[in-house]
Amino acid sequence: MCGIAGVLSFGSFEVTPEYVTRLRETLVHRGPDGADTWVSDDRRVGLGVRRLAIIDLSDAAMQPMANEDGSVRLLFNGAIYNHADLRVELEAAGHRFRSDHSDTEAIVHAFEEWGIECVHRLRGMFALAIWNGRSRELWLVRDRVGVKPLYYSFHHDRLVFGSEVKALLADPEQPRRVDEEALYHYLSFLTTPAPLTLFAGIRKLPAATWLRVAADGTTAEGRYWDPLDAREQLTGESDEELAARILDELRTSVRLRKVSDVPVGIFLSGGLDSSTNAVLFADGEERPVQTFSIGYDDDYPSYPNELEWARRVAREVGADHHERVLSLDDLLGFLPRLIELMDEPIADPVAVPLYYVSELARQQGVVVAQAGEGSDELFWGYPSWRTHLRLQRADDLPVPALAKRAGLAGLRAARRETSRPYEFLRRGAAGLPVFWGGAEAFTETQKQRLLSPRLRRDFAGTTSWDVLAPIRRRFEERAAEPSPLNWMTYLDLNLRLPELLLLRIDKMSMGASLEARVPFLDHELVELALALPTAAKTRGGELKHLLKLAVRGVLPDDVIDRPKQGFRVPVDEWFLGALGDRTRTELDRFCRESDLLDAAEVERVLARPRRDAWYLLNLALWWQAYVA
Repeated sequence: MCGIAGVLSFGSFEVTPEYVTRLRETLVHRGPDGADTWVSDDRRVGLGVRRLAIIDLSDAAMQPMANEDGSVRLLFNGAIYNHADLRVELEAAGHRFRSDHSDTEAIVHAFEEWGIECVHRLRGMFALAIWNGRSRELWLVRDRVGVKPLYYSFHHDRLVFGSEVKALLADPEQPRRVDEEALYHYLSFLTTPAPLTLFAGIRKLPAATWLRVAADGTTAEGRYWDPLDAREQLTGESDEELAARILDELRTSVRLRKVSDVPVGIFLSGGLDSSTNAVLFADGEERPVQTFSIGYDDDYPSYPNELEWARRVAREVGADHHERVLSLDDLLGFLPRLIELMDEPIADPVAVPLYYVSELARQQGVVVAQAGEGSDELFWGYPSWRTHLRLQRADDLPVPALAKRAGLAGLRAARRETSRPYEFLRRGAAGLPVFWGGAEAFTETQKQRLLSPRLRRDFAGTTSWDVLAPIRRRFEERAAEPSPLNWMTYLDLNLRLPELLLLRIDKMSMGASLEARVPFLDHELVELALALPTAAKTRGGELKHLLKLAVRGVLPDDVIDRPKQGFRVPVDEWFLGALGDRTRTELDRFCRESDLLDAAEVERVLARPRRDAWYLLNLALWWQAYVA
């Protein structure tokens, strides 16, 4: 795991070691174990790394790494779990390795042997920058599900890239302007959909995508994986047989994510997903597994403490268990660091406890931790998804569009045009899916009111469906079973997971110099989940029916059958105190000094302080730190 940064010049700009080092040193938190820089003899290419040593701790595994003749040079952020198998194959093909067991060096020789097609052989998480000196091309690659981020910008006759936006901002000629289209979509999704960022001119590479940049600056981009293409739809198997497949894949995924030369632990909430990780991880271990949990200083109505459940599972697996209790003061004190680490708003308050649980693990000497992200999306785990399925079935009934439009008129007459029912009915009347993602902030009507008068005019004909439409087209072209549930999973795999949930855990864990791994998002398990019949996943209306069946007998029944709680933060209650005061101060300044939001509508949001106020607070703090 590392922080990577670099530059390709295709004009008069001369790359220097000092320039590259300035980029890479913004990423010290991602790599406290060492650093290096390489610049080509012609001063056209520069690569820099901050290293977090995890697999092969020797100097021979240091980056930027080259092949035998120096024609291929690599920067790599992530972990390749099948690197030992790749090494055997590559050595048999005649490649010579300098390191004992570096996964980075396996990628170098894999690219030398198979070119960009090598990405199909990598099992893991990765952001890659590969300089091919023979063809004079730079390749940027992001892993299949987007666990690791990669940003880039073209300006002043050069391409600059890095693991975080702050590396690009270390270039004094990088413009700092708000991408107003991205802002519009941020207000929908709590994040900016790739390839957009909130910085005009700075892009993030979408998951499962490569970008090729030639020495003259010309580019090509391609998608190299789609989970819908990978397997035939599974039919004719019993639920028990499907559950056995799931458990086998989970065991393999958790085992692979133990690959490390430093201590590995588990983020444990006591819910089904993290408990599954803990039990499967502990199986066969000689030493107690290290588990880490976050709780709060009270039992809040919006989020009762889960610590007792985490302790219950920790005892079950004989874990060495660690906890930290957070308060409102912890959140307020962390806000400046939160904004600094995120680069752009990822408006989910769960980012705060993710940082603190990562810091707790690091304090105990753990450098890698497994987390439960992805399970809900793959196995129908959210109660809100059950509601969306019911709404979609209702929308699919043969009701004339005219009747739906009449319903919209009635809701407008009742002054409910900003409500969720109005938005869902509006989508149905337009012939669009009801589900637009597992994390939605403001409706289209609310956004139009929130925007400043200038932006309201500029985006009068815009909706956030614009960024979902290409995903929908891919789904309709590829899905063997184009069910509403498979659409929900596929959409969140393409948007909410890579650009919100995985981005927040990457930024927060790496902010504490810790690598987070996500067993539920191994690409083999993702492919299996999308091949499962919808009827089996939703059997009896039970959330996570197949996953629960898979781990029955592995986990205690009371852990499996407890009501879903989710990992949350009691911001609803905290807004009634000092958090609300801080939010009003920051948003008042933001509205006075920028021309992005309508102050009167922001006041209406603050009159009912809930999570939607958190979304605006994150935006205001980001703007103040990075733009103003």
